[in-house]
Amino acid sequence: MSTQVLVVGASPGLLQMRAYAPTLDIRAYACIIRKDLIMSEASILVSGATGRTGGAAIDELLKMGRHVRAYVRSNDERAAALRARGVETAIGDFTDIDQIRAAMEGVSSMYFLHPIAPGIVEAAAYVAQAAKEAGVSAIVNMSQISARRESTSHAAQDHWISERVFDWSGVPTTHLRPTFFADWLIYPHFAQEIWARKKIEFPFENGRHAPISSDDQGRVIAHLLADPIGHEGKIYTLHGPVEMDHTQIAAAMSDVLGARIEYVPTSIDQFRHKMENLYNFPPFLVQHLVEVAQHYREGIFQGTNDVVEKITGTPALSVPAFIEKHRAAFA
Repeated sequence: MSTQVLVVGASPGLLQMRAYAPTLDIRAYACIIRKDLIMSEASILVSGATGRTGGAAIDELLKMGRHVRAYVRSNDERAAALRARGVETAIGDFTDIDQIRAAMEGVSSMYFLHPIAPGIVEAAAYVAQAAKEAGVSAIVNMSQISARRESTSHAAQDHWISERVFDWSGVPTTHLRPTFFADWLIYPHFAQEIWARKKIEFPFENGRHAPISSDDQGRVIAHLLADPIGHEGKIYTLHGPVEMDHTQIAAAMSDVLGARIEYVPTSIDQFRHKMENLYNFPPFLVQHLVEVAQHYREGIFQGTNDVVEKITGTPALSVPAFIEKHRAAFA
């Protein structure tokens, strides 16, 4: 019997319940799944369906011929686009265990992704309990490389506790701990500034990491969901192929884009001020990024490995290849 994949989640932010249609009484529906798309095969559940890693996981799973269901916060045009590709959609959020449990009906494995926002520990507990009730056989949990008991980042510490919640639940779980995403370089608020000023202004001093793309992470997620056997209880750190400092990253970007870009380190206080006053990031996210900037300087994000290639059969993208693929971000 073929395996069906369910993708849970949406863009960053806590998922919010939305009625599938205005005539439906949402009190009678913990989660709404399009009945015309429900199939009899077991499903795989993945969060972040309209985000970067979840979206990439869906792409890979569809290429693999798997059936996919997406758990999304609203029945909007993005959900419709997923359905047009043959993906089931379930509407709900991570604050209601009944919604989660309904979305997990018939699910064999699940990808759990929570944004950098309060609530992840409670969400993990709800997901773990719902997974036990539904008989889900595997969970892939998106954590982060800075997840530690002693982390001064509230988000990083919460990720560590969430890992333990899944472990305590007894549902076989694989934890992913990526280093900084290569996507940092193309996030709109960063990419626009880098291209306008021809400078990378991050507070990372001479620290190093091997940037990992969300596309590569999505491929790893998809393969773990489709074939979780042997990965239960594992913690995988995810790195790109080459460890670099930001001077080297700037040089690689310069070569690809044909314009001189330099790395100009800033202080952590300057970075905090920019996040609060220019980017208008929420306080929880600012606190996390400030603390992990210091962790980065201390070497927490460094290292490289070939986990992506071992799990997917294809090497992770290098920084030059990533920038070339996303050249339009700097238009």
